[in-house]
Amino acid sequence: MLCKSLHHAAFRCKDARATVEFYTNVLGLTFIHAMGEDHVPSTGQYSPHIHIFFEMEDGSCIAFFELPNDEGVPSGRDPGTPDWVQHFAFRVADRATVDRAKGKLEALGIQVTGPTNHDDFLYSIYFFDPSGHRLELSAHTATAEQDKRFRAEAMDVLNLWDRTHDWSQRATLFGGASEYRRDESRS
Repeated sequence: MLCKSLHHAAFRCKDARATVEFYTNVLGLTFIHAMGEDHVPSTGQYSPHIHIFFEMEDGSCIAFFELPNDEGVPSGRDPGTPDWVQHFAFRVADRATVDRAKGKLEALGIQVTGPTNHDDFLYSIYFFDPSGHRLELSAHTATAEQDKRFRAEAMDVLNLWDRTHDWSQRATLFGGASEYRRDESRS
């Protein structure tokens, strides 16, 4: 496989220091690197910036750019896309960790949505960082048997969606009363 793992996903932040404080003090990530340039290394464009990296337990990172001279430039989020769609999901150990994190976040005055059960696959909560990026803390809740079934059915589900664009049709693919329940809580 060409792609071995996630090195980092990068987003824009409003304030690098506030971002460091949030991701280290609130989420417990390790602040591992800060670098910057006056010009973009890949394009040569003048755009002074700082690029900051936070490492997770598995070595993957989330990174941010603060771009003080580019205030009028859109942040990259599609304004036509609902705010619940674009997000970064962090995997945590288990459901209890999600629940504890919810309590901690709320005690810090951070508004939390959830928990939400997604298809007996993920158990999640949602909240926003200081720059307005939607974040998810999720616990993988599927059993090994469910994971195997989800992988085996993925293409059939996609093909059904392509034909119908009607999620309620999923039950017909798996014979009547589906094990797949539509989660009534909001994503």
